[in-house]
Amino acid sequence: MAISIYPITQNFAAEVGDVDLSKPLSADDSEAIKEAFWRYAVLVFPGQSLTPEQHIAFAKEFGPLEGENPTIASYRNRDVTTKSHSSELADVSNLSPKNEVWTSGSRARMFHLGNQLWHTDSSFHHVPARASLLYAREIAPIGGHTEFADERAAYDALPEAMKRRIEGLIAEHSIFHSRAKIGYTDFPEEERRALPPALHVLVRTIPESHRRSLYLAAHITRIVEISDAESQSLLDELTEHATQRQFVYTHRWRQHDLVMWDNRCTMHRGKDFDDLRWRRDLKRATVSDVANSVEVAEAQR
Repeated sequence: MAISIYPITQNFAAEVGDVDLSKPLSADDSEAIKEAFWRYAVLVFPGQSLTPEQHIAFAKEFGPLEGENPTIASYRNRDVTTKSHSSELADVSNLSPKNEVWTSGSRARMFHLGNQLWHTDSSFHHVPARASLLYAREIAPIGGHTEFADERAAYDALPEAMKRRIEGLIAEHSIFHSRAKIGYTDFPEEERRALPPALHVLVRTIPESHRRSLYLAAHITRIVEISDAESQSLLDELTEHATQRQFVYTHRWRQHDLVMWDNRCTMHRGKDFDDLRWRRDLKRATVSDVANSVEVAEAQR
């Protein structure tokens, strides 16, 4: 039986059925999923039962997995559940090494609070993320939704004058900037040196669809070609525009959902839940992009 695809909106977000991701995909199913991903940018696979190995194997259908920076990976995981696939699966749980809900003073809790800002994964790396695949092992009974914003549709809806204004602009991204926004600056100097700022275009072309897209994130510190004041004003205006309700899909998690999204043309943010009461265990595989976005843009000229 061929896979089933049920769009949530005409061109953004879709549910995929009649597929068991714990098993190797046929060539036809793999191609159909990829075509759906390039079109809808967010895919939801309900009712999947996946081991870490199976989760990783499916993610690799879309490219090589991102090698997490060892300094930041060790920081992020030092007071979170220990796992055997820490270099390939990022932990998005609220669980301690004793498999208990973390405490209010947890360093990992402070780090993860930054995920409630609109962002795209790993834009603070020189080679950012192409796709993220988040699998829900355990979810809170209430709250904890994830919102996704379609930056392609947001770009399409910009006035032509704004499109001309932002064409060719380059932004600087830093994980430490987004964490500072929530008041968290407790990073040792070696961690800061391990992740210097990365430069990326503000508007990019998605090669599979040829659609133009904004490339925004809370990680952006500034736009390098303009003053800091003008930069912040422009970023605020673009982010407010891109996260309007008509561009946003809200995902209400179910246990054993696997949700994947295209980081090149979406932003997302986690919504609040009672993280000191309810257990939540999600793991994320992150597929690396092919190159730095500035280098790609230069090669396309």
